[in-house]
Amino acid sequence: MFKVLSPNIKSSITRSITQTFEQYMNDIGWSEEGFSIDNYMLSWREYITTKALWYSKVPEEMKHDPKFHENLAQRINEVIARVLSEPPSENQIAAIEMMQEQLNIHHQYDCKAEAVYVETLLKNQLES
Repeated sequence: MFKVLSPNIKSSITRSITQTFEQYMNDIGWSEEGFSIDNYMLSWREYITTKALWYSKVPEEMKHDPKFHENLAQRINEVIARVLSEPPSENQIAAIEMMQEQLNIHHQYDCKAEAVYVETLLKNQLES
């Protein structure tokens, strides 16, 4: 079912999954204990129905097809797995380590997106 969508729509779907997942994780401070797939799906649903331009381009009959939702769930799982497995860059690691040393604190970060969150958090702490 996903295959019939244009490459642009598929790309937009992937981007929106990435953006909403990273924003959700930022909102919960990248806390594994705070993660709830149900809450993420609520934020995803809100995003696609209120902000995602691609959503209106998907035919209504497709939106109601269980196969479309299966394909979408599979894509969500793939994108989340990719986000979580992308390692932080060497520059991110160096910048974070330097700021942590200045602040005499330690934050755990396991992927590039989480490193962006930690780096922003540390920069804000240094600026205050």
